[in-house]
Amino acid sequence: MSTRREVHPIETESYRIMRSRADFARFPPLTRAVVERVVHTTADPSWTGEIVADETALRTGRAALLDEAPLITDVRMVAAGITARPAEIGLDRGGVAELAAKTGLTRSAAGIRMAAEEHPDGAVWAIGNAPTALVELIRLAEAGRLNPALVVGVPVGFVGAVDAKAVLRRSGLPAVSTLTERGGAAIAAAAINALLYWAEAGGNR
Repeated sequence: MSTRREVHPIETESYRIMRSRADFARFPPLTRAVVERVVHTTADPSWTGEIVADETALRTGRAALLDEAPLITDVRMVAAGITARPAEIGLDRGGVAELAAKTGLTRSAAGIRMAAEEHPDGAVWAIGNAPTALVELIRLAEAGRLNPALVVGVPVGFVGAVDAKAVLRRSGLPAVSTLTERGGAAIAAAAINALLYWAEAGGNR
């Protein structure tokens, strides 16, 4: 799978300004790529203290993406922001509403459960909207029903998001998360894009 792309001069200048305002040198290469892409996406250098990532997990996730492993998102907005390859959307799966009604899950969580049944091993998961989707993903992994290559778990919100991301970090799953209520579809997409765009010999974009 090729992810080569032309970098627009505006993006180059944006990265130059961004790097003049925040210190990214302390991060290992792929973590730096993710943090920089998030800061670039938000124009907010405070994200440098927000993101928690493991370099080995990022390398595994990137390798899976380049090997065309399934990429599953919780909602359409995350998938729409990922520009280098298509993604499956849990919420759009047939039967989601029926499963949610039957089990008491939210529709986002039901979509994750259904996607996990189809892709139990080696997929990359990007959760940017619903804490309940992330909680269900972790529950499935703990039950031995899901073995992800990488979980980008950055749901946003005042209810459940912080707790869900803390549980993700404690789970031992290969993951990217954020420390506070902040997150969202754009952040999840930025993390995936960073992994797809990164070049070993060419720097962080």
